[in-house]
Parts: sequence; structure tokens; C-alpha cells
Amino acid sequence: MAKKTAVQTIEREYIIPLKREIMKVPRYKRTPKAVKAVKQFIAKHMHVIERDVKKVKIDKYLNQQLWFRGIQNPPTKIKVKAVKQGDIVRVELVDIPEKVKFQMAREDKTKKESEKTKKEKKEEVEKPKEETSEEKKEEQEDKKEERKEEVEKEKAVKDAGEKTFEAQAKQMKHTQIDKVKKTQPRRMALQK
Repeated sequence: MAKKTAVQTIEREYIIPLKREIMKVPRYKRTPKAVKAVKQFIAKHMHVIERDVKKVKIDKYLNQQLWFRGIQNPPTKIKVKAVKQGDIVRVELVDIPEKVKFQMAREDKTKKESEKTKKEKKEEVEKPKEETSEEKKEEQEDKKEERKEEVEKEKAVKDAGEKTFEAQAKQMKHTQIDKVKKTQPRRMALQK
């Protein structure tokens, strides 16, 4: 008998103080330190095994909010919601700014549109169009004519290339340039 283990989900909200951590590093390393501090804080307070920060996953919008003011000036505190499912903890932003809400809505819309187009393409593949035999014959004739034209064009290009090559060779034959090696004059010792 196999035992089914129910996955526990724990949700908590935290206001993470970042100022103390980001002031420990130089200005040009502050935002990366803020991201690490968020992960360490969550690993500690959500009781992640061995405080493994690899099991803490930060939401895309939280990361954008941390990096919004650049690498030198991250926020000094941030409010987050942490959801622990099994071993993995997902962290997301609680107070979402209006600008980010619009961005989230736009991304959801594009996802839905892409899914619709994928479904439509699958339906088109499954249901091929039925054509009459006359239409098929006409299309085949058109294709044959196009192929003939392409072959004729290729032959014309080859012929033109050969003619120009022959003309260049003929011209080179009549105008051979004597190539004399030019060397620097040798200095001879003065004779007495």
C-alpha cells in the first residue's frame, strides 16, 4: 500500500528590512545583495531545510521591483508574500504598483492569444481543406510553369557568367604585363 502524502502549503506575509544588509557592501553591489538578503530572510523564516537559498524562488515582478532604481539604490524594505509548497518557497510582491499591474495584464493577454493561435493551428492541421480536382490540376500546372521559368533563369545566369569569364580571359591574354621584380639597388663598395 502506497501512502499519499499531502503537500502542505504555508502562506505568510513579511516586511523584509534590507537596509542593514545592503549597507554592508559597496554601492555598486547593493541590489544583488538585496536579492540575496531576501532569499536568506525567507529561507530563515519559512524554515527551509539547511537554509538552502536555491529552494527559494523569487517572482519576476519582485525582482523587477528590487532592480527598479538600479544597482546602487534598492528599496530599504519590501513587503512580500511567501508560499511554501513542499520544499520550495515561492516569493512574490504584495503591494503591486499600478505600472506592474498593467504589465501583468498585458502578459496574460499575450499568453491567452498565443494559446488561441496554437489551438487554431492544430485545428487547421487536423482538418485539411478539400479541393476539387480542377483546382488541383490548375495549381499543378502553375507550379510546373514556375519551375520552367526558374530553370530558364538559372541557365541564362550561367551563360552570362561564362561569357563574361571568356571575355575577361581573352582580354588578359592580349594585355600581358611584364612583371619585373623590383629590388632595391645594391650598394657597392667604392673602388680606389
